[in-house]
Amino acid sequence: QLHLVESGGGLVQPGGSLRLSCAGSGVSLDYYAIGWFRQAPGKEREGVSCISSTGGSTNYADSVKGRFTISRDNAKNMVYLQMNSLKPEDTAVYYCAGSWGVVAGLERAAYDYWGQGTQVTVSS
Repeated sequence: QLHLVESGGGLVQPGGSLRLSCAGSGVSLDYYAIGWFRQAPGKEREGVSCISSTGGSTNYADSVKGRFTISRDNAKNMVYLQMNSLKPEDTAVYYCAGSWGVVAGLERAAYDYWGQGTQVTVSS
């Protein structure tokens, strides 16, 4: 069974950058599409970005396009989310999630495996 663990969150000033990591274990990530989601206090969990199992296809929420970049290294069983030009509204708990298959999109229901999340706080 796929097990996912996020890391890399923290406190950053507006305009700053963070790189989140998602480590897979238990099985190879080679056959899983991976998504990044976030949930701010009092809000629904929303899709931020996703990447196909091969890394050949990516997708982003409009709110993060041009600022966030998703990537993966299947040899290391890792997926990353590079976040630049961070804004206070990016503050949330960020989760990575896995879905068996090539692509999965930004809908929560498409993902079966979830990490515990990592807190990102953007504040001066």
